[in-house]
Parts: sequence; structure tokens; C-alpha cells
Amino acid sequence: MHGVTNAAAAPTTYLDAASSEPLHPAAREALLAALDRGWADPRRLHSPARSARLILDNAREAVAEALGVRRDEVSFTSSGTDAVHRGLLGLVASSRRGRVVVHSRVEHSAVLRAVEWGAEADVVEVDGSGRVYDGDLVEHAIGPDVAAVALQTANHEVGTIQDVGRFELPNDVPLFTDACASMGRLPLPEGWAVAAGSAHKWGGPAGVGVLLVRKGARWRNPFPADDRVDDRVAGYENVPAALAAAAALQAVVAERDAVNARQHALVDRVRAAVARVPDVDVVGDPVDRLPHLLTFSVLYVDGEAVVDAFNRRGFAVASGSACTSSTLEPSHVLAAMGALTHGNVRLALTRDVTEEQVEAFVAAVPEVVAELRSGTGL
Repeated sequence: MHGVTNAAAAPTTYLDAASSEPLHPAAREALLAALDRGWADPRRLHSPARSARLILDNAREAVAEALGVRRDEVSFTSSGTDAVHRGLLGLVASSRRGRVVVHSRVEHSAVLRAVEWGAEADVVEVDGSGRVYDGDLVEHAIGPDVAAVALQTANHEVGTIQDVGRFELPNDVPLFTDACASMGRLPLPEGWAVAAGSAHKWGGPAGVGVLLVRKGARWRNPFPADDRVDDRVAGYENVPAALAAAAALQAVVAERDAVNARQHALVDRVRAAVARVPDVDVVGDPVDRLPHLLTFSVLYVDGEAVVDAFNRRGFAVASGSACTSSTLEPSHVLAAMGALTHGNVRLALTRDVTEEQVEAFVAAVPEVVAELRSGTGL
């Protein structure tokens, strides 16, 4: 594996849990245990296959229990993106009305590209915190060609929580919610027909998504069928990874009240400190937000430069902009909110981040900003 040994040392403090949370100890334990017993094809009838099927069924049961849904409403996909694509396009494929998807302008790119590929878009604007305007979603959903409404549970870039479940949509218009940023960290809202989650966001292994389809929801697989245990998905099931994802989810749900309270307080500390730096704009709802996430924009600096500057100081942060190879593209989320789309930093705390690590980051912020603005940090 050429190049691995030449890679730069990992930063001391990882503050990019919104991209991927480190593997939860419960996931690691479950994964190692399942690797020896869950490798066979769960469709077969011999003993190794039955062992794999039992593990897969147990994983589905554990996810259902953690999320408060039925076991037969849970499917494991190859990623959160796959869950989003299947979930939303499955509603469109089964619609008797049309192919229009009403969605907020700040939805994740997985939603936007699914709509581009297999539907028509009707976009709803948001306010300065990233939340849809009251009544707009319902007004747009009345259209005769609307197949579904897509509204994220919480925004992946700025953390603002949407009022999913509060909107009374027309009876035959289903709601899809992208819960990838919040699943496990927050209880699922009410009112959705289909929901999607991503295991590596809550400390499960990468390559596992969760698709939830409510019993009785009109949904049809929008892609070619596959002869697997679960006809909603395609491809050979990664049984050990599914069990690890379920174990992590159960652990995160069990500990989330304490973790959320601690992270909320730490993020409040960062928000207050960052807001005191001249020409720095803290974005997103200050209260009704994901507990672990904070985004701020720094005037007069480049987003890539500020992320690199923090990295050199030992802090792994992200930019709210979309990463493409080694460059950053302007964020459609920030643009929709009317916020600065450059000089952007997204901080997302891991479950085991310490107060000392957060205080060290707080101390580094004004120094990094001053260096970049003066040109000495370039």
C-alpha cells in the first residue's frame, strides 16, 4: 500500500465528527465478534448461513428498538447516501400524483442529486438560521404533481434542527427525512414515511446506512431488484458491519442525554468565544441545534487556508463548504442562509472530547485568524 507510511501524522484533536465519528467501542467489540460468525450468505439454509441470518436479524431488531420503530421497517444499505437515494426515489416511484419533490434549499447533496436524477424539484427557501419558513412547505406540498416532501431532521453543516413532524401535509403526500446528521444523537421526529441514517455518523463502521420505511407507506424499490434477504436493498449484506452499527447505535442512544448536555455546553463555550473575534460570523440556530456542531465564517480569509492552519496546530476541523479532491466549493447551505460562503469552519465534537481540548481550540481561534489576515499563516 504505497504512500500510507508517508502520510502526515494524525492531528492531536479530532473535531470533525459530523463527517465521521470515531468507531464506538461497542461497535468494535461487536464487529470483531461477528467477523467469525457472520461471514456466510444469510439466504442459505446451512448452519453458517443460519448463524449469519441470526446476526442480521438481531442487528435489525437492535436498530428498531433504539429508534422506536418496527423491525420490519428497518433495512441496511451500503451507505447513508444509498439510503437517501432509495428512500426518496422509492416514494417518487410509487407516487400516483407526479414526480415533483418539494425540498428545502439546504438539503444534503444526496437529496439534491437524487431529485436531479429521478424527479423534479420544487425548492423551499430558508431563513437566516437555515430553517424553512413557516407555512411554505405546506403551501408547496399542495401542488397536484407533488410526489413527496423532503425535509432533513437537522442540517449537516450548521446544525439547525428542522420542525419535522410539525407540518400537516396533505394526506397523500409522504414526508422523507434525511436523518443522517442526527440519527442516534436525537430521537427521531414524528410524521415521516421514510427516513435515512448513516452508521459512521454515530460511531458505527462506514459502509452501513439505515433505511426506514414505515409500515403502510407507499414505497417501491426505484432500482433493479436483487435476490437478497431484504428486497428493499441490493448487494451482499455486510452482516458483521450491520451488527456493529446496531451495537454503536444502542450505546449512543443509551448515553446521549449525558453526552448531549456536555457537548451542548462545550459548543456554547466555543460560540461565545468565537463571536468575540472581529469579523467572525457564527451561523445556525444558537439553541435549537445539534448538540455537537458549530459553524463559523471568518471574513477576509480562505476556507481551505483556515482549515489547514488549524490542522497544523493539531486540530482536525472541516469547512462547511463541499470538498472536491483538494479544493473547496462554495456551500449551497450557507448561500441559502445568506451567510458568508468563504473562510468557513465547521467544528463537530466527538463523544469523548475533553474540556481541555476545547479550551485549547478556543485559544487558537484568534491566533489563527490574526495570522491568516496578516499573511503570516499562509
